[in-house]
Amino acid sequence: MNNAFHDLTWKEAAEAIGRGAVMILPVGSTEAHGPHLPLATDVIISEEMSRRAAGKLSAQGILAFVLPPIAYSVTDFSSDFAGTISISKVTATALICDICISLYKQRARLVVISNSHLEPEHIAAINAAIEQVKQETGRAVAFPDKRRRRWAATLTEEFRRGDCHAGAYESSLVMAARPELVREDLRRELERVPISIAEKIRDGAHTFKEAGGEQAYFGSPREATRAEGEASYEALAQMLVTAVIEALAQESGTQT
Repeated sequence: MNNAFHDLTWKEAAEAIGRGAVMILPVGSTEAHGPHLPLATDVIISEEMSRRAAGKLSAQGILAFVLPPIAYSVTDFSSDFAGTISISKVTATALICDICISLYKQRARLVVISNSHLEPEHIAAINAAIEQVKQETGRAVAFPDKRRRRWAATLTEEFRRGDCHAGAYESSLVMAARPELVREDLRRELERVPISIAEKIRDGAHTFKEAGGEQAYFGSPREATRAEGEASYEALAQMLVTAVIEALAQESGTQT
């Protein structure tokens, strides 16, 4: 089944919404991911986990579609590297908010955010948008924040340590979804950078270079495998599925 919302005609979209379709919004960034991964890494990951989640939901009788992705976000930490395109928190919040409100005005059943960019100000923008949507429409937006212990526990050890920007975790995911975009000759030669970007942020670092990521990566890219990427996608897709089911159950309980 093609679950890309933007491939529908307007009449097909109206029918899908009328049937109670869930809308999955992939959110990523355009930023440096080491010398071996594309600028679109976060978008690739968010789109792939969304596609897989939509398939799982549809198999459970919950019609789901994947919206066109948001490819720009707050990416100040990688501002030292060419190709990174950052937008303000205000802009990021407004964009996410407007998309969700537009869908809810059309009576969409639920919007769920599928996010793979973890910069703190970006996450803050998502949460601000969700709160604004709730205030303006009375509707909730599902958002499984993978930084939370509940979700992080299902992901790799490198992810949980925090040294996972363009390391084995993300490299494996791109290898599983778009292997042709991984610069394999470079990936295999990259030494591990055993620095937790999460800890560095808490200590006050404002850029990847300040945190010790001289080539815009942390972790161990050369340890990445396609098998690890497949396993991570299974966890990420299930994360979205669980968030959707819980949100629908909560909404149903509120309505009754």
